[in-house]
Amino acid sequence: MWKLFDEIGPDEIQARQQATELDILTMGITFTVYSDGENIDRAWPFDVVPRIIPGDEWNQVQLGLHQRLRAVNMFIDDLYNDQRIIEAGVFPADLLEDSVNFRPECVGTHPKFGVWAHISGSDLVRDHDGTFYVLEDNLRVPSGVSYVIENRAVTKRAFPELFGRNQIRPVDSYTDELNKVLSSLAPDGVIEPTIAVLTPGIFNSAYFEHSFLAQRMGAELVEGGDLVVGDDDCVYMHTVDGRERVHVVYRRIDDLFLDPEVFRADSLLGVAGLMRAWKAGNVGIANAPGAGVADDKCVYAWMPDIIRFYLDEEPKIANVPTYRCMYESEREYVLEHLDELVMKPANESGGYGITIGSRATEEELTACAAAILDDPRNWVAQPIIDLSTVPTLIDGKMESRHVDLRPFILTGEHSYVTAGGLTRVALKEGSLIVNSSQGGGSKDTWIVDDTGGWEPQPVPASHTASQSQSQSQSQSQSQSSAGLDQEGGG
Repeated sequence: MWKLFDEIGPDEIQARQQATELDILTMGITFTVYSDGENIDRAWPFDVVPRIIPGDEWNQVQLGLHQRLRAVNMFIDDLYNDQRIIEAGVFPADLLEDSVNFRPECVGTHPKFGVWAHISGSDLVRDHDGTFYVLEDNLRVPSGVSYVIENRAVTKRAFPELFGRNQIRPVDSYTDELNKVLSSLAPDGVIEPTIAVLTPGIFNSAYFEHSFLAQRMGAELVEGGDLVVGDDDCVYMHTVDGRERVHVVYRRIDDLFLDPEVFRADSLLGVAGLMRAWKAGNVGIANAPGAGVADDKCVYAWMPDIIRFYLDEEPKIANVPTYRCMYESEREYVLEHLDELVMKPANESGGYGITIGSRATEEELTACAAAILDDPRNWVAQPIIDLSTVPTLIDGKMESRHVDLRPFILTGEHSYVTAGGLTRVALKEGSLIVNSSQGGGSKDTWIVDDTGGWEPQPVPASHTASQSQSQSQSQSQSQSSAGLDQEGGG
């Protein structure tokens, strides 16, 4: 690839970047920013230079993600049923009792295949030594996969030569695989299920993705008012021809807004009686209500033990070391080293509430310490990760920028991991903020089975001047202030 870039020259590369930006505008690929009470649609920020990961290396990551989700689903199913892991003393009972995402309404439920988290996105970071770590697991309503597919489409148009010369694994089969997983959740005996994507509506930040996935799968895009649960505890959709049975709901709203009969009575986003229909086995719901119990930064710290308990295996992908402030000795260490750590509230997403010790003021550190002491269970801390960088086109020149990666994992009757995922990139020099609303962008991620000697090369000159500065500025804003995370329900 780098040879081709040398051949076509910086002016042509910049021209192709501009062409992709026009492509994105024409195709209407957008994301929504909430600002001053208003929703602003912006064109998706994209860097045309792809991120490259060798196939052999990705195979190991893929195995680790399959392993992780197998254990996660066994863990969730156990928590809502036998609680063997608590009885064995591996997972603390008080941690479950204090969980804001544990849904007592789901106790005793057995979803099809024993799977609760059907669609998940695990955020990966790569240290300076090349090792991948799981930063966190997004199991409630993870978003961003539509941009993986669209990034590939615009990159193909920008550099068709590269796709002819190299063995790049495809990503556009994702919606077919998603359709298969969702179809497998239909009640027994249903051959051609009707699938509905349940969206909060056009003002949701991920509405582009909701409509994109529904269209690609041939599914119905619905809001709560479009569905009704009948006296037979089945879900129906209002159509011009009358009611039509819905067999699977791919919900893109949070648990608490899902069913006003069971959760928030004031919710206008959900469907009254949906939980009844689900428990009766008359509809499949992905992700299952209650799956978020494992989407907790405190629970994350137990993932290596969870994998060992359920699978009797060692984790194939490591966690970032995590201090649990609910334990006195770990809390004391965190309070003594606030300026060296990243402090995270257990159940926030999208980077909210995070304190980056090395960049915080004394006042911010004091406030963080007070918050930890006030509610230790709600806080974890992690060391600063020296994130890797990749070549990125900045004003027509190749420069290094920091990245993270979100692959998507499907679990149902079968499992599937995207070939790569959503690479989010901090486009500003020295920045570690990958959030698209704060100046971040994304890249196409290539899993290449024969790199032919074109693994990413060191980026010259322009990076070295700022490298030591950016590293000293504490890379782990990595703790991903992250752009796309989980969608809000409210």
